[in-house]
Amino acid sequence: MQVTETLNEGLKRAYTITLSAAELEAKVNEKLVEAQPEVEMKGFRKGKVPMALLKKQFGQRVIGEAMQESIDGAMNKHFEESGDRPALQPDVKMTNEDWKEGDDVEVAMSYEALPTIPDVDLKGVALEKLVVKADDAAVTEALEGLAENAQNFEAKDGASEDGDQVVIDFVGSVDGEEFEGGAGEDYPLVLGSNSFIPGFEEQLVGKKSGEAVDVNVSFPEEYGAEHLAGKEALFKCTVKEVKAAAKAEINDDLAKQFGAEDLDAMKAQITERLEAEYAGAARAVQKRALLDALDGKVDFDLPPSLVEAEAKQIAHQLWHDENPDVQGHDHPEIETTDEHTKLANRRVRLGLLLAELGQKAEVEVTDAEITQAIMNQARQYPGQERQFFEFVQQNPQMQQQLRAPIFEDKVVDYVFELADVTEKEVSKADLEKAIEALDEE
Repeated sequence: MQVTETLNEGLKRAYTITLSAAELEAKVNEKLVEAQPEVEMKGFRKGKVPMALLKKQFGQRVIGEAMQESIDGAMNKHFEESGDRPALQPDVKMTNEDWKEGDDVEVAMSYEALPTIPDVDLKGVALEKLVVKADDAAVTEALEGLAENAQNFEAKDGASEDGDQVVIDFVGSVDGEEFEGGAGEDYPLVLGSNSFIPGFEEQLVGKKSGEAVDVNVSFPEEYGAEHLAGKEALFKCTVKEVKAAAKAEINDDLAKQFGAEDLDAMKAQITERLEAEYAGAARAVQKRALLDALDGKVDFDLPPSLVEAEAKQIAHQLWHDENPDVQGHDHPEIETTDEHTKLANRRVRLGLLLAELGQKAEVEVTDAEITQAIMNQARQYPGQERQFFEFVQQNPQMQQQLRAPIFEDKVVDYVFELADVTEKEVSKADLEKAIEALDEE
């Protein structure tokens, strides 16, 4: 097997791999000898079929297998000896297209090698860690939000208004015929909640307890029940009670409603939750500062194919952000700009650097972490969690998409431990400004 270099320019590499006819024949014979003991053929005992017959019967198929295995072996040996790591799958093609049995096999292989990543003095990276304490005002605001969500409804005099709750009996009919599921008693309906079909709740605004109301509506064309879709309906309603929303009091009872022992315990839980949220936001700010610092410390050649692919991905994502109504890929070709390429250069450079740092530090993503990530994603598909889980388990590319951000976060945490980090206590408003600044960049 002969491997000849034909291009070595920057990170671009190209080689010609020549597999001689004699080497290929030897490989074919080796595979046939290996298979011979298990071959059965009419007129011969198992394992006693002559080699000439084996070659005639299976030769063409075995030649293809032997050719593929030989070329793959030559490529693997090349990468082991050269130390090159291809940025993307190498481009491999047979160059003598008129090949016939007895000829040498000539293959052209080309790829872009991953660059050598320079060492970085991580202890020389100075970072600031923003720390925000949950003050009384923030805790009170959270409590008031919980009280609002836990609101009760109390009977009121006068007509119903948007936001009130009306307790109704109703019977629905289409073309004078009552239909299944169209009746209810003592149903508590919050006006403005849009829980009934369009136009229903508005006709109950301004009504008093004891009033009878004929509600005329049309079922939507896309309504789930086919026999009702698009039909006009009459609902005969009786308003039995009108109730106004009353915010729950902030006390021990409210705390127990949300699973806390008392109000003090709930305040402690809220404080812990808020500070965890602040810490997550502060970590995002610190991570951006780290990436900025690393970007300024390293510079190396980048594989053009990776930069081009990343620039296209950035352009595509930004286009969809600006055109949210377009869900699929049925749109004009999206051109990349210098700004897309500039951002792609940064992302590829930092991605390669973090991958190198993680590899040297032996950072690993555990099966348990991947499983948790899959379960978190599966929650976005209620009722189809198992199908999603099985889909990911059978899809290596999807697993890699879930693994990559976990790996990156673990590498970032590793660098945080080595860097020179100074804590700085700031207000919630200061943290919010820092987060907004991230979005503007």
